Amino acid sequence: MAGVGRKLQLNPVAPENLLDPVPFYKELRENDPVHWSEVLHGWFLTRHDDVMNGLRDPRLSADRSQVMAYQFRAMGLSPESIREVIESFKLQMATKDGVAHQRLRRQTSPAFSPQVLDTWRPVMRRTLVTLLDKVRNQRQVDLVPEVFFRLPTHIIAELLGIPADDREQILKWGEPITELTSPGANTNVVEVARRANEGQAALNRYLTGLIEERRRAPGEDVISHMLRLEKQGGMTTEEVVANTSLLMAAGHLTTTDQLGNGLYELLTHRDQLEQLRREPTLLRSAIEEMIRFAPAVPFTTRIAVDPLELHGRTIRPGDVVFLGLAAANHDPAVFPDADRFDITRDPHQHKPMSFGFGAHHCIGAGLARRELEIAFEELLQRMPELRLDETQPPRIKSNALLFRGFEALHVRW
Repeated sequence: MAGVGRKLQLNPVAPENLLDPVPFYKELRENDPVHWSEVLHGWFLTRHDDVMNGLRDPRLSADRSQVMAYQFRAMGLSPESIREVIESFKLQMATKDGVAHQRLRRQTSPAFSPQVLDTWRPVMRRTLVTLLDKVRNQRQVDLVPEVFFRLPTHIIAELLGIPADDREQILKWGEPITELTSPGANTNVVEVARRANEGQAALNRYLTGLIEERRRAPGEDVISHMLRLEKQGGMTTEEVVANTSLLMAAGHLTTTDQLGNGLYELLTHRDQLEQLRREPTLLRSAIEEMIRFAPAVPFTTRIAVDPLELHGRTIRPGDVVFLGLAAANHDPAVFPDADRFDITRDPHQHKPMSFGFGAHHCIGAGLARRELEIAFEELLQRMPELRLDETQPPRIKSNALLFRGFEALHVRW
């Protein structure tokens, strides 16, 4: 939390606000709930009800492809240099509204039903146990690269039916794409864009071949589920490729960050950790509290397509709106004592906004919750003396507004 006497800047990307955003959320929520940021040329909504309503308001569109293209141009990138990335983004369900979104989601969502996801639990647990066994005897490790990055990566690859021998190469293709969407202060964006465009093109070629294989010989993987509904959903091959690419990125990046965020809160709130050890039946509510208190995705964006009046401010067509998911999670009007980490909080009373709300509620939320549940169950059982490594402080990623996680989280046990 912020130190006493901290003078708050209303700059969303000021280093102190990226490092410790809760005071920033509080200031806007209480005094300027529809805040115009000159720095980012967009509106910030921070109250729970405004964020929830914004996520389901048809005047705020999920089609952010033009905004993405504008942001890339502002970085000095030509449209051609990022053509593959932009074209893939345009075809993804996350950037569609209304019927177009429903069509793509309907073809994908059956593969993420609770019944289907539960059949993958043994794979999730086996993957985690294998990773933990590799580091267990070291007695100290940076969990981010060794476990938290690898776990969701392997699981989404298993779910998509990607052969084990191909996974490292796919990660290499995806790295610059991820970096381009959230570049650091000293990033050479032109070079990253070149590699991202090449990576997206290579990934598209690979996935096109994989999809053709699944058409010939379907299995129980997510791609096969999508193809079984091909006539119903009407996805083109290009759309299946783009949305598989989306699932790959969303399926590991945010879960990696959420694992680190959750463990950090648990290890720095020792009373809550000890209570969870005494009462393991609290695990699911603990997971919900981790997701609420420190979400991996603090903001999501929309673009206004019609005028919107809110709290005396006018949001005009073409304006970008930043919906504060994390700020909504800390709204005391909905979550009593909202800035307190409390694993006994009733998750059924109010769900956190971390996975969105309405039509665009994260399709992989059930998968992420199962991964988190299994991960913390195994961590607490296998490493009963787990604690932060006092000789190597955690390093949080503090260069991005839309994603929040740890670069390094060293622990001992």
